[in-house]
Amino acid sequence: MKKFTIIIFLVFAMMITQAQDYLISFAGAGATTGVSTVKVDNLISGATLTLNGGDILHLIPASGIGTPDNVNGALQIYPNPMAEQSILTFVAPENGNAVICIVDLSGRTVYQISILLSPGAHSFRVSGISQGMYFVKVTGENYNYSTKLISQSNLQSEAGIEYVTSVKNTTGNQLKSTTATVDMPYTDGDQLLFKGISGIYSTIVTDVPVSSKTITFNFVACTDYDNNNYTVVQVDTQTWMAENLKVTHYRNGEEIPNVTSGGGWYDLTTGALCWYNNDEASYKILYGALYNWYALTDSRNLCPTDWHSPTDAEWTTLSTYLGGQYAAGGKMKETGTTHWNTPNFGATNSSGFTALPGGFRSSIGGFTSLGNSIIFWSSTEYGSGNAWSYHLGYDNGFAIRLYDNDQSGYSVRCVKD
Repeated sequence: MKKFTIIIFLVFAMMITQAQDYLISFAGAGATTGVSTVKVDNLISGATLTLNGGDILHLIPASGIGTPDNVNGALQIYPNPMAEQSILTFVAPENGNAVICIVDLSGRTVYQISILLSPGAHSFRVSGISQGMYFVKVTGENYNYSTKLISQSNLQSEAGIEYVTSVKNTTGNQLKSTTATVDMPYTDGDQLLFKGISGIYSTIVTDVPVSSKTITFNFVACTDYDNNNYTVVQVDTQTWMAENLKVTHYRNGEEIPNVTSGGGWYDLTTGALCWYNNDEASYKILYGALYNWYALTDSRNLCPTDWHSPTDAEWTTLSTYLGGQYAAGGKMKETGTTHWNTPNFGATNSSGFTALPGGFRSSIGGFTSLGNSIIFWSSTEYGSGNAWSYHLGYDNGFAIRLYDNDQSGYSVRCVKD
C-alpha cells in the first residue's frame, strides 16, 4: 500500500511539473497590422477576458498550483525590436533568487540565468539573440513578469544575459514599457476563441494552444451600406460573417421594405425584411434582420461590397468541412445557454461561426422559435417558390439542409467573394 501511494504521489508531482505555461501574443494582417483589443473565450470552461492587442496572454494551469502573482507594468526592455543588444529592467519587490529565461516560439529555452537580487530596480544586457520573436520571463518567489522581445540581429553569436550595475544615459522616457501580461486558467486541450478588433475590423480565430505562439488575425473589410461593420471568421478556405446581416438598404442605396405584421408579408414576391416581433430596438444588434428569399437574390445586392449571399453549394462546403450536416451544427452554435435554450445540445462553436437562435418568420407572417433555432437562407432555388436553407436547433447538433417557402423570413450570413 505504501509503495502504491508513493507511485501516485510521483505521478501527481510529474503532472504538476509538466503543467502548461504558454505565452500567447497577437498580430494583425490583411487590411491592418495593428490589434487594439482581443476578447478571449475558453469554449470549454466558459472563462472570458478582454486584453489590449499588445498584451501577452499567459495561460496557466487551471488548478493554479504554484502559480505566483503576476505584476504587470514592472518589466521594461529597450530597444525593442533589438539590433544587437537590449537593456532589460525590472523591479524585484523582495530579496531572493530571480530566474530570467528567454524562450522561443516553440517553447525552447534559448538562455536562462538565476541570480540573487535585493529589492529594487535591476538592469540586464541581453545579446546574441538570433533573428526572430521571443518571450522573456522573469520569475521570483512571489512575482512573475513576461514580455515579448523581437530580435532583428543577423549576427551569429552566443546568447547571453549580463547583469548591469548601472545604465548610462538611460532615462525612463527612453525605456519602452512592456505591455501587460494577463493570466488565464487553462487546461491542455481547451479550445479558445480569440476575437481581435482593430478599428472597423473584427476577426475570430479559434485555437487549442499546445505551446507559446502568436495568434494572427487576418482583418478583412466587411461593412454594409448602413455602415454596420461585421466580425468575420475563416473556416477552411471560406471567409464568413460571424454575425447576422442587419442592413436595411441594398448595396446601391435603395431601401429594403420593412414589412410588419399585417403588412402583406404572405403576398410578397419582391424583397423585404423585418425584425423579430417587429422590434428592431431589441433584436437588431444581437440577431440581425429577417429577410425573405427575394431580398437575398435581388440584383441590387444585399451583402457588403466584395461579399455575396451564399449558394447551397457554399453552405454544403462549410457543412462538409465541419463533419457533415449531422455534426456541423454543434460546431457552428454559440456555446452555453445565455441565448440558446437548454440543453443547446452539442454546441462547441469550434468553427467560430457563433450562430445565435434568432428564430424566424413563417411564410404566413408569424414569428417563432427565438431561443430554439435559427434558419439561414442560401441563394439557391429549389423548384418554383422554394429555396434551400440550413436549420440549427437547441436540441441537436445538426445543420439540416431543407427547402423552404421563398416568402419565409430567415437570417442571412454573407460569404467573401
